[in-house]
Amino acid sequence: MGGRLARVFRTFNVESRARREISKEKPTPAPRHPTSRLDELADHREIQEEIYRKDDKLLTLLKDVYVESRDPPVRVKDGGGEHLPCKQEEKRLTKLGHLGDLDVKKVPKGKISIVEALTLLNNHKLHPQIWTAEKIAVEYSLELKEVNSLLEFFIPFAVQEFPKETKKAIKPT
Repeated sequence: MGGRLARVFRTFNVESRARREISKEKPTPAPRHPTSRLDELADHREIQEEIYRKDDKLLTLLKDVYVESRDPPVRVKDGGGEHLPCKQEEKRLTKLGHLGDLDVKKVPKGKISIVEALTLLNNHKLHPQIWTAEKIAVEYSLELKEVNSLLEFFIPFAVQEFPKETKKAIKPT
């Protein structure tokens, strides 16, 4: 129904609208830039001859030019092994992981995996007397300053479930 109505409005008075558009005066083109007139000059025979004529005076001057180039001495860069690490990073095995092959097995010393971070934050939250910042720093090979800021600024979520309100059931009579 809606398609028919739209088609009626679309095709209404199409021929007169088309004639009106066709009969409109066409816009005048923009004026040409003077450089476009050079194409007309290039058609003249005298100009073509002047372009392709060799000038003997200029040729002799060009033959007298001698260019001598020397490459600068090649310097060897010190520290050619920039892409190689200077020292081998010490790695430690991770404490946890129950995803098998997807788990991170080795972590550089001074860093922890996400699973370890969540675990140590939760342990500290549940038992702050046992899991102190010093113990966490020793256990996970971290610096004490970093552990303190980690415990201060990152807090794990606490999931709380509230009991559903019990409504008195309507007893059938």
